[in-house]
Amino acid sequence: MSIRQQRGVLMEDRDWSTAPVDLLQSAYPWRTFRWYRGQKHYSGTYWSATTRDHVIYESRLELSRLIFADFDPSVRGIVAQPFLLKTVLGGKVRRHIPDYLLLTGQVPVIVDVKPLHRLSKPEVAFTFDWTRLAVESRGWKYEVWSEPLAVELENIRFLAGYRRDWLFSSETLEELRDADLDGLLLGQAAAVLPDHPGHQVRSAVHHLLWTQDLVTDLGRPLGPSHILRRAA
Repeated sequence: MSIRQQRGVLMEDRDWSTAPVDLLQSAYPWRTFRWYRGQKHYSGTYWSATTRDHVIYESRLELSRLIFADFDPSVRGIVAQPFLLKTVLGGKVRRHIPDYLLLTGQVPVIVDVKPLHRLSKPEVAFTFDWTRLAVESRGWKYEVWSEPLAVELENIRFLAGYRRDWLFSSETLEELRDADLDGLLLGQAAAVLPDHPGHQVRSAVHHLLWTQDLVTDLGRPLGPSHILRRAA
């Protein structure tokens, strides 16, 4: 296994079975992306509320996985392209760079992102199979992630617009956390704090949905009729 600790600097031949998580957590992305006319993939950087920093992605599908990871309260860290994994199979050296390392309160999760229609390709299936064996040999979790449900993605992408906590009054957020919102319709929430401008309260409620202090059904398009619940 190889990682980058600084831009352009390699740490070669670390043993996969004993490489510490702290080392992987501080890794630099293995690849850098470029923008050029006619490129097939949409690359960029996403500001993560989880890491308080930018995380790179190389496609719109990877961006979707990033947003879901950022929304997941169990995820405490996100590392893009954390390492180059190497093994010898069938007399050949095999190499693979996973897309993301997610650090959770339980075990680390290694994620590969691939469109559903490409998963059946023999070379993709072969690479993911030996990667899964390597990851699970450490007791870690391996995930192959493809297109999510469109409605859920759109709802979470919308709520991601309210992820930056410094844009909201801490006093307003605390008042909403103390307010009786359980069972209230989303369209009624702005009236809960009559002494505050309605648009500010509405935005703060969306922030609390992002942080999952409040939850609602994200399986249908988000709207005024959604029922708010306190997180369990």
